[in-house]
Amino acid sequence: MMGRVGAYERQQDDNEEENETAMAPSMLGQYMPQWKWKPSYLIYILLAIAYLLIIILFGIVASKVPPPAAHLNKSEIKPMPQQDNGMALCDSSSTQWVQFNGKCYYFSPEKATWMRANRKCEEKHSRLVIIKSMAEQNFLHSRTNNQRYWIGLSDRNFEGEWKWMDGSDSQNGFTYWGEGEPNDNSDGEDCAHLWMNGQWNDVYCTYPCNYICEKPAQL
Repeated sequence: MMGRVGAYERQQDDNEEENETAMAPSMLGQYMPQWKWKPSYLIYILLAIAYLLIIILFGIVASKVPPPAAHLNKSEIKPMPQQDNGMALCDSSSTQWVQFNGKCYYFSPEKATWMRANRKCEEKHSRLVIIKSMAEQNFLHSRTNNQRYWIGLSDRNFEGEWKWMDGSDSQNGFTYWGEGEPNDNSDGEDCAHLWMNGQWNDVYCTYPCNYICEKPAQL
């Protein structure tokens, strides 16, 4: 009898263990959410991880880059060269004014007689140009394109005594007459102008020419 009772109890214990084993998944299902993994979820997670890695990498690289010019001494930093703007030193209201070597030059677009050109320069608080050096001569020639331009040189007061607007004698300074000039052709060529190759030539003072005015540059 005792043997049957013991066998019966063991059978009940085995049945209880099987019931507990079968109940475990159902109990887990009651307390843990059932995740249904889909391919789209995996893609989102991978993208988020990649984005996080990019942010971390960017922070590491940025921390190693020095600030601009941090490695330069002040003595090594050179200012940018300023462009020589003759308009700012001469007259911003006219594009005919050009600055060169401390002076401003006005290259007239219109033509006039020598006397009228002189008055026009005076109205601009300047005078007909006086050429003192080969550098100045070359500059003027580069701007005139072999056209006739009056300069501030004449022998109107005394024949053969070519003087500049300031009263200085041209024979005692720089000259650039063309070959055979001045020749006072027909006894009436008393004013000088720039002509071919920038050389000086004497001509009638009533001849219509462009003209060049000059004045000191205002710093």
